[in-house]
Amino acid sequence: MTEIQIKVVAFGIARDIIGGRGVDLNLASGSTVAQAMNLLKDRYPAFEQLASLQLAINEEYVPSDREILAGDELVLIPPVSGG
Repeated sequence: MTEIQIKVVAFGIARDIIGGRGVDLNLASGSTVAQAMNLLKDRYPAFEQLASLQLAINEEYVPSDREILAGDELVLIPPVSGG
């Protein structure tokens, strides 16, 4: 099994959950966005508490079944509220 490394960038509450702007994540080659999120939820259980979270790869919103490639940047975008 080949392993790839991606960069995860977080904003808002997602940044608070991971304790910084971003982390590197190692995945099996052929992994999807959903699988990456499952790894992040294992590492940071507080992600389970978020009602929604938008995901983007390389500045483009993606569905959870999108395959992640080596060097991709996965961005975690929590909902924004305010008034």
